[in-house]
Amino acid sequence: MTEHGPHGSEPPNGSDRPASATIGTQRDTGPAPAASRTRRWLVPTVIGLIVVLIAGGVYYRLHSQSAQGPAQAGGRRGGPPGGMGGAATPVTAVEAKTGDMPVFLNGLGTVVPTRSVTVHSRVDGQLMKVHFKEGDMVKEGQLLAEIDPRAFQVQVTQMEGQLARDQALLKNAQIDLARYETLLKQDSIAAQTVDTQRALVKQYEGTVKSDEGQLGNARLQLNYASVTAPVSGLAGLRQVDPGNIIHASDTNGIVIINEVTPITVVYTIPEDNLPKVIKRSRDGETLPVEAFDRSGKVKLATGKLASIDNQIDTTTGTVKLKAEFANRDGLLFPNQFVNVKMLVDTLKGATLIPSAAVQRGTQGSFVYTVQPDQTVKLKTVKLGPTDGTHVAVESGIAPGEKLVIDGMDKLRDGAKVEVITAASRAAAIAPPAPGEKRSGNGGHRRSAP
Repeated sequence: MTEHGPHGSEPPNGSDRPASATIGTQRDTGPAPAASRTRRWLVPTVIGLIVVLIAGGVYYRLHSQSAQGPAQAGGRRGGPPGGMGGAATPVTAVEAKTGDMPVFLNGLGTVVPTRSVTVHSRVDGQLMKVHFKEGDMVKEGQLLAEIDPRAFQVQVTQMEGQLARDQALLKNAQIDLARYETLLKQDSIAAQTVDTQRALVKQYEGTVKSDEGQLGNARLQLNYASVTAPVSGLAGLRQVDPGNIIHASDTNGIVIINEVTPITVVYTIPEDNLPKVIKRSRDGETLPVEAFDRSGKVKLATGKLASIDNQIDTTTGTVKLKAEFANRDGLLFPNQFVNVKMLVDTLKGATLIPSAAVQRGTQGSFVYTVQPDQTVKLKTVKLGPTDGTHVAVESGIAPGEKLVIDGMDKLRDGAKVEVITAASRAAAIAPPAPGEKRSGNGGHRRSAP
């Protein structure tokens, strides 16, 4: 029988774990908190490193693309466009010139008929017929409407009869007076009888005069039964229909007629400009006036200043003016809103530049001038009147200087430029046609088949 030594015998406590294992387990429980702390700072550190690497990659890619873009735009010269040593910026330039600049005063106006008449009936009665069309031009004296004339015809007949009777009485009295005067010469009648007869003749003469007046009035009323146009002009909408009883006291009347040839425009200007207008008007000069539509782009008519109001509106500080227009084409319509331009002066020999060349900034109005070394120089200018296309310069620019009118959005003082024509600039910025690709100098090159 084999004997068991002291190491081969089973543990006295009945456990299968060796003593060394037990001791090792007891030693591992000591550093566990340190490992936990290591994991807590290691995970954020790794995440932070990953974020930094991603941000660096994005920055590198964006930086390489932005560096490549100016290199392609600048060509072989490189550098930012318009920079002090960079590629020349293509611009369009024109020269300042000398010319005459008209000075206009602008105002807002309303078209007013030369005369506006509301046609009323002068007598009361039933409206029988209307002889005009709404919106048509009518002539002065033209028949517009008819009122039932029968009542007025009866009055005329009555007055004619009364006049005939009184005329007969007068005639008889005159005959008697002649007989009495003969008898008086023969001393066959008393003088008092002759005087009484003479007074009777005068009485009948007065009655006949009264009858004649009443007859004339009756005939006038009959004439008023035919309503005619008091002025020539444009007839408006009919205010009453045939068949209605109308009165001379009606407010609306029958129709409104506006005289539109010629026609006037009433507009306002600031009171500060009034002395200049009055001076030229009193000197006998004719001030041309132009009327434009609401947008101010389409010219409707050309006329002249007709009159100036006799007072200034203290609430607005403006004064009313009236201009007259022939309006043969009928483009000006009553109560139409128009923009008015009145020529009050002309600057002779002024320095004129295109309005497109003027820029505005903190330093005021300025322009870019092209220098002989193909750089631009910023110059501040003092502007005068403008006609929309050109502006007069009072100081800062001399005739003959080249001014940039297109392509100045990327310019700065001293930038290099390349002056090209407007057509060349449009071709340079136009997209290539199908089958073509843009060459390095900004033109187009056809691809090989």
